[in-house]
Amino acid sequence: MANRRVLVTGGAGFIGSALCRHLMKSGGYEVLNLDKLTYAADLAALADVAAQPNYALEVADICAREKLGEIFARFRPEWVFHLAAETHVDRSIDSPDAFIETNVVGTQRLLGAALDYWRSLGADVRTAFRFIHVSTDEVYGTLGAAGSFTEESPYRPNSPYAASKASADHLARAWQVTYGLPVIVSNCSNNYGPYQFPEKLIPHMIIRALKGENLPVYGTGENVRDWLFVDDHVTALLAIAQKGRLGEKYNVGGHGERRNIDVVRTICGHLDRLRPRARGSYADLITFVTDRPGHDLRYAIDPGKTEREIGWRQTTDLDSGLAQTIAWYVANEAWWQAKLAGGYRAERLGAGAIR
Repeated sequence: MANRRVLVTGGAGFIGSALCRHLMKSGGYEVLNLDKLTYAADLAALADVAAQPNYALEVADICAREKLGEIFARFRPEWVFHLAAETHVDRSIDSPDAFIETNVVGTQRLLGAALDYWRSLGADVRTAFRFIHVSTDEVYGTLGAAGSFTEESPYRPNSPYAASKASADHLARAWQVTYGLPVIVSNCSNNYGPYQFPEKLIPHMIIRALKGENLPVYGTGENVRDWLFVDDHVTALLAIAQKGRLGEKYNVGGHGERRNIDVVRTICGHLDRLRPRARGSYADLITFVTDRPGHDLRYAIDPGKTEREIGWRQTTDLDSGLAQTIAWYVANEAWWQAKLAGGYRAERLGAGAIR
């Protein structure tokens, strides 16, 4: 049986690279990674698969409509996983234009190219085609002290990033309803794990702690996030492509709600054991800073529909996933030092920067 051809946009990003690694490990897939290679791309995360004959990297921008058409015609994918996006909330507050261009305009152009290609296929191949649009729980806005987001939750995005992803979700749904393109939308909770770019909360705190710098926590640290180990997320995406119903939405969450301050304290506790400071605890470095604008209080995903219909279950809970992730950053200092040496700055508003 021939390998299934899979196009992954944003495949050099954190989740995309994990998906590419998983597909290569699973076998039976030919993968084309379409990535613009922006600041958050990480080819080191793909080193183990880069030389495999059924994997290739295409450096391209999803906003380049003509190039997209050429890629679809040449590679002839059966599945598309769309993960290419600008993702950092703080950067979206400072510079929203890039988020609208990539997340909204880029998604529309990718959908257009996919539609043209899909219409050109024979009936049997058209039936097998899937376009998996990967999104976030931030499109739903914020929760109070109780309840969880379901697939029926209204969209109430509160940051430019969330608004751009909400717009992309609506476009994906519209292309399915209006044109019949075989689209499925997934919305995930906060991902974490090895190779995550240093601007995100968990690697940001690990790296600053290891460098002996203050650990800036927004507000009082009461904001709650629902955490999902990245390898669990990619198994969910693959299951959605295999078993999901066309035109449906599937929420993917890790049953991992925790206050930001508690996540940071857990990181400090692990580091105290793995690499003790000469004096005191890493928790002594925690510093509360001015909250960011429009900071959502709480996210929580109800993945019940995905678990019931798809049969997917997470395999890594937050405590064990954090332990694995922290140990990876401690053991891979050369990786994150290279990120810092490459001119990276963690532009977290009000929270200082990694130097």
